[in-house]
Amino acid sequence: MPSGHVQATVDGTLVAESDTYELVEGNVYFPPSSIKSEHFDKTDLHTHCGWKGDASYYTLKVGDKELANAAWYYPEPFEKAKHIKDYVAFYKTKVDIVTE
Repeated sequence: MPSGHVQATVDGTLVAESDTYELVEGNVYFPPSSIKSEHFDKTDLHTHCGWKGDASYYTLKVGDKELANAAWYYPEPFEKAKHIKDYVAFYKTKVDIVTE
C-alpha cells in the first residue's frame, strides 16, 4: 500500500482525501472512509473486469455540476483484488487527483 497524501477534487472542491491508498493499473483507489459522501450518489451502472470482478459506480455532485459515473468501486472483488474492496477510484478526465 503506497503512502503519502492524496486528494481528489472537482473544480477545487475536495471529494476525497487520504494518507493511504492503493494503486492499481495507474489508478489511485481511495479508502471508503476518505470520500466526502455528500458528493456521491450510487448509479445503476456495473461493469466487469476479468481479474477484479464487477464494478459499481457513483455520480459526483459538486455545486451545480453533476459528473455521471465518475467514480467506481468493487463491492465484492475477486480474490486477487480483495485489497481494494469498496475502495473508490476516479476517472482522471473528470476528477483531479494529486499525490504528494
